[in-house]
Amino acid sequence: MSTNTGTASGPLAAMLAGILGGEPQQDATYRVMGDGDLPSPFAVTDLASASVAAAALAGAEFAGALDGRPRAVEVDRRLASMWFGFTLRPRGWELPSPWDPIAADYEASDGWVRLHTNAPAHREAALRVLGVTPEREAVAAAAARWDAVALETAVVEAGGCAAAMHSEAQWNAAEAGRAVRSEPLIHWDIGGDAPPLAAPVDPSRPLAGVRVLDLTRVLAGPVATRFLALLGADVLRVDPPDWDEPGVVPEVMLGKRAARLDLRQADDRATFEGLVASADAIVHGYRAGALQGLGYDSEALRALRLGLVEVCLNAYGWTGPWRERRGFDSLVQMSAGIAHAGMAWAGSPRPHPLPVQALDHATGYLMAFATLRGLAERRRGQTLRARLSLARTAALLTGHRLQSATPLAPEAPADIDGATEDTGWGPAARLRAPVRIEGVALHPARPAMPLGSDAPRW
Repeated sequence: MSTNTGTASGPLAAMLAGILGGEPQQDATYRVMGDGDLPSPFAVTDLASASVAAAALAGAEFAGALDGRPRAVEVDRRLASMWFGFTLRPRGWELPSPWDPIAADYEASDGWVRLHTNAPAHREAALRVLGVTPEREAVAAAAARWDAVALETAVVEAGGCAAAMHSEAQWNAAEAGRAVRSEPLIHWDIGGDAPPLAAPVDPSRPLAGVRVLDLTRVLAGPVATRFLALLGADVLRVDPPDWDEPGVVPEVMLGKRAARLDLRQADDRATFEGLVASADAIVHGYRAGALQGLGYDSEALRALRLGLVEVCLNAYGWTGPWRERRGFDSLVQMSAGIAHAGMAWAGSPRPHPLPVQALDHATGYLMAFATLRGLAERRRGQTLRARLSLARTAALLTGHRLQSATPLAPEAPADIDGATEDTGWGPAARLRAPVRIEGVALHPARPAMPLGSDAPRW
C-alpha cells in the first residue's frame, strides 16, 4: 500500500500519526484545507480534523479495495470543527435543549463538581444524595455543603453521574489517570479465522449491504454510526423501551433505522440474538462489564456471529479503577483537567469546558475508523475487536496545546447543504459534509427519525 501524503503539520500531523500509528498505511492521499481554530487552550480543531481524516482514510481504503483505485481525501478543518457541534438547521421548529435543567457545574466547599442529570435515573440519584427538590438554587445550596470529591463519590455510588474538577497534574498523578495514559488510543485485538465479508459492489457506496448493529447512546457512538451510514451501511440502532435523547436524536440519527428491545425479556433477547447472528459489526457504548452482565460478552456475541466486528466504548478506560464508572464527555473534561486548564486560560472563576463536546465527537470518528479497519480485516478472513475510551481521547488532546489561533470564519449560506431533510420532527437543512472522499457519495439513505420508529429487523 502507498504511504500517506498530506498537508498536515504540527499538532494535526502528530494526532493523525498517533491514530494511524502501528496500523497499515491507508491506500490514499489526504490533504487538510482551510485555517482557523476553535477557541481553546487545546488544539481542538486539529483533533477534529485528524479524527475526521482518519475515518475518511479508512473509508477511502475500503472503497479502493473494491476497484483497486486509490482515493484522495480532503478535509475542511473549518467544517470539521462545525460538525463537532450541531449540523442540523431546523426550518420552522426548534431542537429541545440537550441538557437537563440541573445538569451543571456546582461549587462545593473546596472545589467544583459537575452533575450530569440528563437521564432520569441519574437525575434522581443526584437529588437523592443531596436531599433536595429539582430546583437549581436548592441543588447549588446543598452542593456547597459538600467536599467536591465526597459529593462525586456519593453520587456515583448512588448510581448517578458526577465528576469533581481536577487539574491535569492531579489527574495524571491519580491511579485512574495513570491507567488511562498507559493504554493505547485504540486497543486492537486481531486474530481468529472468520468467513470473509461479502464484498459490496458499488465503490461509490462502499458500505452498502454492510449491517451495523448500533447499541450506543449520547454521543460518541451515534457519531460513529452516523458516519458509517453516510458511507452506505445499513445501521440499526437498538434502544431500551424507555430511553430517549430528545436534544440530540435529530442530530445523530441521520441515515439510520431505530428499534426498541428490552434485553431483560426472553422474546426480545431472542430477537436481538437474531439481529446479531446476521450483523457484520456491532458498535456499543456499554461500560466495562455491563454488556457481560446481560449475557453478551465478546465470546457470546461471536458465538452468535463468527467474525463479528466489535467496537466498544468506555468512558474512563479499560484497565484502571474507574473502568466501570459511568461517564460522559463533560464529566471526563472535569476529571482529566480540561475544564481546569480552560478556567485558567479564559480567566474564568468557574470551570471552563471545551467549546464543543470534542471528546465525544473525536472518539466517534475514531470508532468509525476502527469499524472500517475491522471490516477490512474481515475481507482477509480475520476477526477484529477494538476498544476506545473518552478519557484516552482526552489524553490525546491534552498533549497538544494551541499556541496561537485565528478564529474560524462564521457560518455562511455556502456551508449549508442545499437539500431539505424531512426529519421526523419537521423539515431541516444540514451543514455540508466536512470531508470529501474521491469517488464516494457521502449521503444518507434516510432522514433522521425518532427512536423506536422501526421494527427490530434487518
